Amino acid sequence: MNTVDFLKPDTWLNESAGPRYVQLRRRLEQGIVDGILPPNSSLPPERELADITELSRVTVRKAIQELVREGLVEQRQGSGTFVSEAMPRVEQSLTRLSSFTEDMAQRGFETTSKWLERGVFAPTEAEIEALGLGPDEEVARICRLREADGRAMALERASLSLEILPNPLEVKTSLYEVLGAHGHRPVRAIQKISAINLGTEDATLLGVVEGAAGLSIERRSFLENGRVAELTRSVYRGDAYDFVAELGL
Repeated sequence: MNTVDFLKPDTWLNESAGPRYVQLRRRLEQGIVDGILPPNSSLPPERELADITELSRVTVRKAIQELVREGLVEQRQGSGTFVSEAMPRVEQSLTRLSSFTEDMAQRGFETTSKWLERGVFAPTEAEIEALGLGPDEEVARICRLREADGRAMALERASLSLEILPNPLEVKTSLYEVLGAHGHRPVRAIQKISAINLGTEDATLLGVVEGAAGLSIERRSFLENGRVAELTRSVYRGDAYDFVAELGL
């Protein structure tokens, strides 16, 4: 079936099936899932879509905006609207304490980082409380964009006591590898996971539209003696990750 026949309204548009822009969005989603609209293919121009579907351009524009927000299509300036290339999803266990580098290496992905911040700083109140710092202590802080096979996957912001990480410039790839070399690798962690809509800055860094779905994860990891080793606040692309936990009696 070609795109024009697929989008003709007599087979899917129904007055009792909800707002028209929602029906069009669902029809386009179905076309993407079924392969009628394959990755990197272009959608018809807005005016042409309105003629094919017998809907107003305002309705068409609203449906397209919803798809852009979901990350299913992307608008390229001067070129039009294209179906996004499928992002391979990664399953990450919630029962094993590991680093991003270790997780991606197990899946055969090459990891790279773009450093956004790395150094020693005056701590925030949240860092003082989480890491148990004294009033005059400083904090090691690293912030980077994590990539797998060149694709932006997550933003990672980690804070550690200088006793745990004296020199943050030592961290080239795996933070946990450096901590292990100093005898400070965490043995357990508590994580809080929240669903979020990405703000402008984070969305730009991750290469998605503002408001796209994301996952916010706050991790406090602990040494064997119970001391807090690390406070990490990360933001993951919602279209790239599935977090999996094994449960038992």
